[in-house]
Amino acid sequence: MARKKSESKKTKTPSMHGIIDGAGNVVEQKIATTIEENYMPYAMSVIMSRAIPEIDGFKPSHRKLLFTMYKMGLLSSARTKSANIVGQTMKLNPHGDSAIYDTMVRLSRGYEALLHPYVDSKGNFGKFYSRDMAWAASRYTEAKLDPICGELFKDIDKDTVDFVDNYDNTLKEPSLLPATYPSVLVNANTGIAVGMASSICSFNLKEICDTTIALIKDDEHDIISTLPAPDFSGGAQIIYNRDAIDEVYRTGRGSIRLRSRYTYDKSANCIDITSIPQTTTSEAIIEKVIDLVKQGKLKEISDIRDETGIDGLKITIDLKRLTDPERLMQKLFKLTPLEDSFSCNFNVLIGGVPRVLGVRELLNEWIAFRVECVKRRTYYDMHKKMDKLHLLRGLQAILLDIDKAIKIVRETDEEREVVPNLMIGFGIDEIQAEYVAEIKLRHLNREFILKRTADIESLEKEIAELEAILNSKSKIKSVIVKELKEVADKFGQPRKSMLIFPDENTYIDVEEEVPDYAVNLFFTKEGYFKKITPQSLRMSGEQKLKEGDYVYQTFETSNSATELLFFTNKQQVYKAKVADFQDTKASVLGDYVPAKLGMDDGELPIKLIVTKDYSGILLFFFENGKVAKIGLDAFITKTNRKKLTGAYSDKCPLVDIGFAEKDCEFVMTSSSGRILLLHSGALNAKNTRSTQGVAVMTMKRGHKLATIEPYKEGMFSKPDRYRAKNLPANGALRSADDMPDEQLSLI
Repeated sequence: MARKKSESKKTKTPSMHGIIDGAGNVVEQKIATTIEENYMPYAMSVIMSRAIPEIDGFKPSHRKLLFTMYKMGLLSSARTKSANIVGQTMKLNPHGDSAIYDTMVRLSRGYEALLHPYVDSKGNFGKFYSRDMAWAASRYTEAKLDPICGELFKDIDKDTVDFVDNYDNTLKEPSLLPATYPSVLVNANTGIAVGMASSICSFNLKEICDTTIALIKDDEHDIISTLPAPDFSGGAQIIYNRDAIDEVYRTGRGSIRLRSRYTYDKSANCIDITSIPQTTTSEAIIEKVIDLVKQGKLKEISDIRDETGIDGLKITIDLKRLTDPERLMQKLFKLTPLEDSFSCNFNVLIGGVPRVLGVRELLNEWIAFRVECVKRRTYYDMHKKMDKLHLLRGLQAILLDIDKAIKIVRETDEEREVVPNLMIGFGIDEIQAEYVAEIKLRHLNREFILKRTADIESLEKEIAELEAILNSKSKIKSVIVKELKEVADKFGQPRKSMLIFPDENTYIDVEEEVPDYAVNLFFTKEGYFKKITPQSLRMSGEQKLKEGDYVYQTFETSNSATELLFFTNKQQVYKAKVADFQDTKASVLGDYVPAKLGMDDGELPIKLIVTKDYSGILLFFFENGKVAKIGLDAFITKTNRKKLTGAYSDKCPLVDIGFAEKDCEFVMTSSSGRILLLHSGALNAKNTRSTQGVAVMTMKRGHKLATIEPYKEGMFSKPDRYRAKNLPANGALRSADDMPDEQLSLI
């Protein structure tokens, strides 16, 4: 709780003209309460009224724009300037002209982001697959509603959905659109709210309609049999994975793997990319390829350029001679966004509550919504026909005696008495009498009245049919099925995204071609790393180091197939390849490993292990004298993980890490000066990386293990003095013969 003045110390400001009572006073309030009262309304507004689509498939901004265009008569008339549409939409959407026009662009046919665009556009509306292709200003472009919008607004004037006030209570707008097909799954929709997001992929319209029809007829229908996979407006290829598709359909979460489509022009020796994943842009792909070429990872490419034009997307890659295009494309799929994933999160507002639903649940919710729309429409139509029937029955009563009706009207002294007199004379109610009284004199003939009353019988049948529909859920669903078939027949189109099945898609395991040559590796105590070729090392002078730093480890190895394991002070290990580091010179500081590998704050590398096949053993020496022996193969990962946690135990501070290709001896020296010569073969290897190890050297109170180093022949005059038959052992003090020579100095 922040420090505030107490209630008892408040001072009241005298009430004066222009001064508010209590202004300037500080009131105690808990931070949690402040956040809840101020931030929660904003968060709820973003979730409910901005970022998450509803069951009709639209966010409020989409719905306001399309409804405005509908009220402007743009469903059947010619196009009008986009600026005019934007201006009219501001009566419903207060977020400004730029936001409204951006919304219209993304719904347009020209932008090509939707399988079934809602806006029929003319002019430059940009492209979804281009980051830099900006759309023209609204004053230059024109638009109207696409014919499919007729299915969104069908019977909207028949009380099918609720209408609410706009932001200034001057107009009414629909809370939902009575779409006759599941538009929520037909066009892609993404949004980021506060604490949640929505990402709905698009599906083929005909497949969705067929699936919905099958689900209406059979609750247990196998969705995947009629809806094999999503369908994206950009085309591309879907790498079909039945388990991944099932996961998305069942939970509403998961990812769909997308791959670009290409053709190889043998005569020009070039590859043309003609469709890319929905999640990337042509500029991002080109930039990534150029970067890889500069790094020397793609040597087969001589040029890449964007040739997108009137015929659509086209990225051309020129190849060098003797390049295998198939193998190159496999490498590009692996290294660039030419192959990418679309993450699904079917988060939809259902009755004002955000819910993540699978395809079956989402379609069932839409069916329930559509059933309600059809009920309301049927009820509206029935009552309209009942009102008409009521009037016609009043007119039918006149048929019995037209002369009497004329006489009543003629003999009535005052106009206001005409309707009551007709009611009395023919036994009809006020509404019927009002209708009869308004008939023109020329229509008071038997022929007119007979023609009008001939509809009574058909109206009675129609009302009976509508009433039967209202009383039968199966008949309502039959109406929905009929409408879905009509939509599928009228607007259905072939799939744009091709499915690649595992047996048709041969993956080539493309290993990155890394040049193989000898290198010298240098790792400093402060965490700097250098990779220097032997030739450069011979021509160099002294190693350039940061002040106070020194070379801690050196290695001679090769540039390819060599992995580096950097163990850190936070019990983690970061994996890299030698080829990930650029060749450098002794005259530079080198790469700072924590920054290069993205280590956590305060994390520093303490030991470097270099390996090609993960053979050998690691010994972790702790201050309490315990040692953990672990095979280096415990750090192998099947996936290309760059960071492993729990690399070693955190129960006691680590002194050092010893590495050996095979069992050997290490010299352990305690702070008390005792030495123990440990043979690693005396310890059993552990399978768990986080093991505390076994007690090896017994420490006296107040002392700890100070240093360790590999034993070299000749280090001690009598090495058996420091060896122990049983572990743990105290070790032995250094003998006089093993004392370091003291150099005489002149005073």
